[in-house]
Amino acid sequence: MNALPTKNIEVAGKRRPGEDAGARIIISALVFFLAGAALSAVWFSRGGSHHSDAVGPEAVALSGATKAVLQHLDSPVEIRFYSMLDASSVPESVQAFAGRVDQLLAQYEQAGGGRVRVVRSTSLSRVSAKAAQADGITAFNNDKGDACFLGIAVVCEGQKESLPQLAPEWEQALEPDVTRAITRAAEARPGAQPLARADTASLDAVKRAIPNLDAVSLEAGTQVLRDAALVQFKQAAEEMQARVKDAEQRFIQAQGDQSEAAQQAAADELRKIQAEGTRKLQQIAQDSHAQIAALQQLKKTAP
Repeated sequence: MNALPTKNIEVAGKRRPGEDAGARIIISALVFFLAGAALSAVWFSRGGSHHSDAVGPEAVALSGATKAVLQHLDSPVEIRFYSMLDASSVPESVQAFAGRVDQLLAQYEQAGGGRVRVVRSTSLSRVSAKAAQADGITAFNNDKGDACFLGIAVVCEGQKESLPQLAPEWEQALEPDVTRAITRAAEARPGAQPLARADTASLDAVKRAIPNLDAVSLEAGTQVLRDAALVQFKQAAEEMQARVKDAEQRFIQAQGDQSEAAQQAAADELRKIQAEGTRKLQQIAQDSHAQIAALQQLKKTAP
């Protein structure tokens, strides 16, 4: 997918302040959309194994797949969140990201109905550092001062899963990673049952995508589903890019005509396009997550 040029828009004559502001809105929104689309493509292609960044404070609501897992917990889960950051050496962007992680985990605690407890460690003390290391959290910035930690450990009846070092570059995959850690810890207990049964639609989608299911390994089947999601993602992103380009052209025309109303209409249309695109990409991600869970269920129940 080729990115649109983010050049300055030049028109004959002197531009008014309103036109400059409108141009900045168009260009900034365009850059944000394309950057987010590119990052999401990387997440799909790498299988969501890292932590990505396209979710802000307004997007902390949990997915249906995560809520289903939390509703089926039959043992308490403790999420240990280590956010031990030295403000003098850790960029503000990482500190802000840590705040968003905290917000997301608060949603887990709320949706867990008393079965999920979040324990937060923020002190840069030796005791906290030892606890973080014992939970598999990776230290960083050691060469700049106090060792810092930003990670998560999920514990369920002695079973532990860790996300050693979170990074804002992979924030978009954070919820699937946390939910997967909860699932692994909870299902690793002796005699544990699957946390959630896959819905019929997801099961059917898996069987259509992988007709020779018995002959395909879980790893290979998972890659097939992720590749299919990537194709859907690229198609959606290309459609949105075409609509964004059209809105940009209409903005340029309105700017040339010195029509503030038309410029505002084009800017509003771009915001609408981006909102629709974001929802569509999120739906593709949720469907992919549900289908992979369905594949895991089918493989577990296979004779």
